Amino acid sequence: MDTSSSSSAGPLAGLKVLELGQLIAGPFAAKTLADFGAEVVKIEPPGAGDPLRKWRLLKDGTSVWWQLQSRNKRSLALDLKTPEAQDIVRKLVLESDVLIENFRPGAMEGWGLGPDELLQLNPRLIMLRISGYGQTGPYRDRPGFGVVAEAMSGLRHLTGEPGRVPVRVGVSIGDTLAALHGVIGILLALQHRHASGLGQVIDVALYEAVFNCMESLLPEYSAFGAVRGPAGSALPGIAPSNAYRCKDGGYALIAGNGDSIFKRLMTVIGREDLGADPALSDNAGRVARVAEIDEAIGQWAAQRTVDEVLALLDQASVPAGRIYTVADIAADPHYRARGMLDERRMDDGSSLMLPGIVPKLSATPGSHRRNAPAIGQDSDAVLKELGLSPEQILGLKEKGIVA
Repeated sequence: MDTSSSSSAGPLAGLKVLELGQLIAGPFAAKTLADFGAEVVKIEPPGAGDPLRKWRLLKDGTSVWWQLQSRNKRSLALDLKTPEAQDIVRKLVLESDVLIENFRPGAMEGWGLGPDELLQLNPRLIMLRISGYGQTGPYRDRPGFGVVAEAMSGLRHLTGEPGRVPVRVGVSIGDTLAALHGVIGILLALQHRHASGLGQVIDVALYEAVFNCMESLLPEYSAFGAVRGPAGSALPGIAPSNAYRCKDGGYALIAGNGDSIFKRLMTVIGREDLGADPALSDNAGRVARVAEIDEAIGQWAAQRTVDEVLALLDQASVPAGRIYTVADIAADPHYRARGMLDERRMDDGSSLMLPGIVPKLSATPGSHRRNAPAIGQDSDAVLKELGLSPEQILGLKEKGIVA
């Protein structure tokens, strides 16, 4: 178990990031930057702090999710609704490279912290704004959460079994995709600033981030009027690729949709007749007879355990895998060998396993440098760095502006 912080500075060492967001999208973007060396100051409200601190399963009153989402960050507890706090943000902006926020459009402007004001203070500032529907357009003022964005993007319509209620993807995929698009935008803006010296605003809408990952959905509708629907565990238009129930009640995911792979798969299951059929030599032919192919694979899988199915397919170089639970993940040697099961000692002395850092850079990898902070853990240090005296800091605390 790794109990010390890594000495790796990371490729973003020296980049100063001010995080004003909460919950998932904005903080995930800041977390990604922090993992690779950025110096992130997270501003959260005094008292309860970021609501994510109380989401899902809690350990000693704090969500274990918090330890992942806020590793490598410093916490400044600040009431942004007060003029004094807004002045502190302006001071921080003067020294920041990036500001991240995911409030509803207009909130920052209402505090006198909109892009017009902040870019005038610091023309080099890069401002990432994540919202449900974007900063413009007829829906901009609607409250937008990730699940709503997933529905609007077309993703929710595709999830589930045909004829049944569309289901949610099991994680906050809309928020995470928006955060990753935001990180891409920041890196692009940094490249532009390197050439021009000027910052800019990055406008990421949750629904657009998901829509950007919807592959051929819109072109197919435009060209053919095709409205793709849910297909359960199958991969529509690509065959064979499905989950097949095995003798022990588990499922094996089998992707035999390459032309040569399909022939090897048919040999393994004893259906050389299908593998040699000229009509099934390409994907279009297989899609036309996918029910027949799935039935053949399903009958073969039903006579074997998941382990037996996977062993036989691995020998034949046919892509296949089991459906993992988190318990499977935690016990998997490949996850461990790749550093994706990162055991950390928390500040209370307990240990916690966190996902490792992605992507993996050969020369400047990311690192876990410090655990997630307590509410306002770094308030005094950050304000002192801004030049505030101990008396000024005490006065702000007495007013409840800082904690």
